[in-house]
Amino acid sequence: MIYKQGWSPVTLTELQYIVAVAQERHFGRAAEKAFVTQPALSLAIKKLEDELQARIFERRQKRIELTSLGEQIVHQAQRVLEEAERVKLLAAQGKDQLNGLLRLGVIATVGPYILPDLVPLLNARAPKMPLELEENLTQNLLGMLKNGKLDVIVIALPFDEPGILTTALYDEPFQILVPTGHPWHKKKVIDSSQLASQKVLLPHAGHCFRQQVLQTCPELSRSDTEGWQGNSLETIRQMVVSGLGITVMPCSALTSKYQNNRLIAIKIADPVPGRRIGLAWRRGFTRPQVIDVIRSAVHSLKIPGLIISTG
Repeated sequence: MIYKQGWSPVTLTELQYIVAVAQERHFGRAAEKAFVTQPALSLAIKKLEDELQARIFERRQKRIELTSLGEQIVHQAQRVLEEAERVKLLAAQGKDQLNGLLRLGVIATVGPYILPDLVPLLNARAPKMPLELEENLTQNLLGMLKNGKLDVIVIALPFDEPGILTTALYDEPFQILVPTGHPWHKKKVIDSSQLASQKVLLPHAGHCFRQQVLQTCPELSRSDTEGWQGNSLETIRQMVVSGLGITVMPCSALTSKYQNNRLIAIKIADPVPGRRIGLAWRRGFTRPQVIDVIRSAVHSLKIPGLIISTG
């Protein structure tokens, strides 16, 4: 419990309630999640706000929003709950950290290409750890990680956020994908500077992969056109098949299972553009063995082109 002179103690239960509402943005769903009736949850939160003399939530007609101060309070509440969970973990020395649900988030340009190989490996190494998977954009995954909806996320590095720890998993180079019949289709290597003369299809601006390509291929950045975008790498792949343009893809999206006899992958000349993929988790995450088992499983992947990070 938390005390301040003249206040009643703030209980862990009350902190759980406000975190649940912050995550669900709905009192009814938060009550279900906290295994309490909605009136009891609403009354407890109103009592806490009165006690703190601070408004945590803005109650709107169709949605609950956090106030500016409420965001700080909920963030601190999440930290307190994590530390309380850490106390339980320290008290139970023999506890199996690989026993229990893991909520894993993956960026959309990684998930389809590594999860089919990674999930069976994790299941074999941690059979009591079912995975709840979320594929989304980096910013959305970060928000879910910070508010406790996700435990670990797979994202592109560098990733510098307060209270978030990271570790590298692998590096992967980019390659150019062109349709058969394209003037480059017989070339073995292309210099990235030549991309500026082509209609290059890339994901929408919300995808970090788009920015990675533009950063590593500056000539392309200068000629970038907002209209040449797709919702996903697979949508873009099909647009290239149709002859709309060419694209740049990570090597994990160009393995044999994704080969198409109407498409040709071409290597990019040195310095080869690429990206580093890693894990991120909250500093208070109480299951460090989970990070180790994911890294170990990734090290065992047999995806051609990936350069495994051993540091």
